[in-house]
Amino acid sequence: MINVLIVDDQNLFAESLKTFIHNYTEDIRVAGIAPDGREALKVQEELNPDLVLMDVHMPELNGVETTRLLLEKDPNLKIIMLSTYDEDEYVRQALGYGASGYLLKDLSPTELIASIRAVNSGVSQISPRLINNLINSIHKEDRAALNELSEQMEWIEKLTKREKEIFTLIATGYDNDQIAAELSISERTVRNHVSIIYSKLNIENRFQIIQLANKIHYHV
Repeated sequence: MINVLIVDDQNLFAESLKTFIHNYTEDIRVAGIAPDGREALKVQEELNPDLVLMDVHMPELNGVETTRLLLEKDPNLKIIMLSTYDEDEYVRQALGYGASGYLLKDLSPTELIASIRAVNSGVSQISPRLINNLINSIHKEDRAALNELSEQMEWIEKLTKREKEIFTLIATGYDNDQIAAELSISERTVRNHVSIIYSKLNIENRFQIIQLANKIHYHV
């Protein structure tokens, strides 16, 4: 079971996300919701979450600073930043402090659930649009490293939204039956998608999917 703490000052968003997770997953549990960074620091030891979904813009203590403080207390904690805005400075700071992912809030709940599983398995997650922004804004001396990262991520853009979901589930150990149940589609549909993924990425088996997924590490 993956225990998650949601840190977000928008209560409606946090409660809606909690409800979706509880209704559509059996392996993820929302241990609690904190309305701001200071409250997150208070309840972290009590709730002992495996992963934190961290809003970036909050009063009192923003999500980036909260991430730094939480990871100082528990370096093994996994944190996914969630933001409505693609602000380069916040992305660099959060990843520099050790956040495991940075996602924009326009992703679907199903994509977020897949990202939670991926991060929990050790595969970092970042919205591709953020990588492009970072490459465009970074200083020249840092561009080589980011260009290499971008090349590693190019294969992601070959996949549709559904194929990305299936790719992530495979990378986190799901078989076809489990994927079908998770996404409420037939096993035959899953097999068709898997074949297309293999073709698009020029790979032959699930092990190669895991290898590709493990290439996604962010050193910004």
